Amino acid sequence: MDDKLQIFEDKKIRTAWNEETEEWYFSVVDVVSVLADSVDGRKYWNKLKQRLKKEGNETVTNCHQLKMRATDGKMRLTDVADTEQLLRIIQSIPSPKAEPFKLWLAQVGRERIEETIDPELTIERALETYLKKGYTREWINQRLQAIQVRKELTDEWDARGVQKGVEYAILTDEITKAWSGMTTRK
Repeated sequence: MDDKLQIFEDKKIRTAWNEETEEWYFSVVDVVSVLADSVDGRKYWNKLKQRLKKEGNETVTNCHQLKMRATDGKMRLTDVADTEQLLRIIQSIPSPKAEPFKLWLAQVGRERIEETIDPELTIERALETYLKKGYTREWINQRLQAIQVRKELTDEWDARGVQKGVEYAILTDEITKAWSGMTTRK
């Protein structure tokens, strides 16, 4: 785990990067303190946990604990959440600071539902995102072609009985090493 501090509205939020799962974990107490404008984030989180458990929310059950540096400098076990869990917890915080996140989540949810109805919208959204990030149309077209080639390759692997997951990862790693000299992780 690689510990880092993120700053949100001048408040520190402890985070940890898990190299193995390639996922960020966030200190729930820190996020709750900032979004709920709570003096004691720990108390607020404990009350929120109780309420969420009563509602049958699985997020609280699935939260892990990691050792993170406390304000006294010592490493202490802290409730952490991955991005998906954190977004679910934010939905449960009644606060003006949490509202922009909730609005964004509602917008993204609506967009995904629309994309389920019309999958072409997914491609249009990807194009817009790449353009906003400053990629050229030529680069975008090459990227889309690479995705298509990858899809054809994985279809062939499926037809030949290659198992998704580990076997896909091994084959992808070998292909990447062959053309770049590096593993996909590098």
